[in-house]
Amino acid sequence: MTGPAPTPTQIRYVIGDATDQEVVDGPKIIAHVCNDIGLWGKGFVVAVSNRWPEPEQRYRQTWSEWQGETLPLGGVQLAPVRGEGSRRLWVVNMIAQRGVRSTGNPVPIQYDALRKCLHQVAMYARHWGASVHMPRIGCGLAGGAWEDVEPLIEETLCAMAVPVTVYDLPQPPAGRGSSRSV
Repeated sequence: MTGPAPTPTQIRYVIGDATDQEVVDGPKIIAHVCNDIGLWGKGFVVAVSNRWPEPEQRYRQTWSEWQGETLPLGGVQLAPVRGEGSRRLWVVNMIAQRGVRSTGNPVPIQYDALRKCLHQVAMYARHWGASVHMPRIGCGLAGGAWEDVEPLIEETLCAMAVPVTVYDLPQPPAGRGSSRSV
C-alpha cells in the first residue's frame, strides 16, 4: 500500500553562497556537477574544497578506483561533511559532465545524466528528510542553459516534495570591474 503522492515544492532562489549552510535548519545536501575525467579544481568545486576536504577526496578516490577510465555518467558520490541529526550535511558529486569545455566540446553537460543524478539525490533527500542546496548546476563550466536544467530539478526533486534552494552569488558593485563565476 502506498501513501498519498508528495506535494510538489518550488525552487527557491536566493543571493548567497551555496556552501554556507550554517543558518539553514535541518539536514542538508549540497549538490553540484562534476566531470567524468578526473579533473577537479575550477568553478564551484573550489568553494567546496575550501570548506571541506571530503568531497574532493571521494571524487579522487573514485577516479583512482576506475584507474583512469571515465567515470560513469549519471553516478553520484555522497560525501558526509558534518554532524548528526538536524545539523547533518552531505555534499553530492553528480557525474553529469562529459569531459571539460573546449572548442570541440562547448557544452559538456549531459542532461540525461543530470536527470539520473538528480533522481538519486531526490531519493537520498526524501530518505533523510533533507533539503537540497546548489548553485545553478551545469550552467557554468559545463556550458548548460538554466532553461534546460531548471525543469530537470522540478521533475525530480520538486516533484518528490524536496525543498530546493538555488544560490546566485552577489554581484559586485557597478564600476568595480570584478567578475566571479561559480
